[in-house]
Amino acid sequence: MASAFAHALAAATIGKIYPGNYTTPKFWLLGVACTIVPDADVVMFKFGVPYEHLFGHRGFSHSLVFAALLGVIVTTLFYRSVKLISKQGLLFILFFTLCTASHSLLDALTNGGLGVAVFAPFDNTRYFLPWRPIQVSPIGVGNFFSEWGWRVIKSELVWVGLPAMATIVVTSIIKLVTGKRQNHC
Repeated sequence: MASAFAHALAAATIGKIYPGNYTTPKFWLLGVACTIVPDADVVMFKFGVPYEHLFGHRGFSHSLVFAALLGVIVTTLFYRSVKLISKQGLLFILFFTLCTASHSLLDALTNGGLGVAVFAPFDNTRYFLPWRPIQVSPIGVGNFFSEWGWRVIKSELVWVGLPAMATIVVTSIIKLVTGKRQNHC
């Protein structure tokens, strides 16, 4: 898996595309939470659920179906005054779904584990992307503060941090330029 830092950065990058009236502190915190929630499946190890099981690590909670469900649930619970089938409701659902799905993308780019069950529950096959440059993160906070954890941070700075920062800068410039154009009209 990628680290929680890389997953949180994905939410910041996705959210930067949204207009300012959407991006409240609640929006950012929930987006970050959605990027991290799929790894709650590690608790299944404590119950004896094997890694490769549908509900094992990188199983159903890493699927596109789960991402869409979580997007709807988060929007329903935290934006009660917004109708789900409105433009605003659909944009919130899309954001939280993309944040959750970004977790699977980053995990599929790592060099460890058994892959990601992107299409669960319909297909429990675990997939990786053909190119896997991100160093897999150790499971557990204690294990993260080690030489292995440092290798993860360095790899994520290059393969997640730099593209995310470039995307944020370009998006900010586009918003600035288009905002100035709209103000002159």
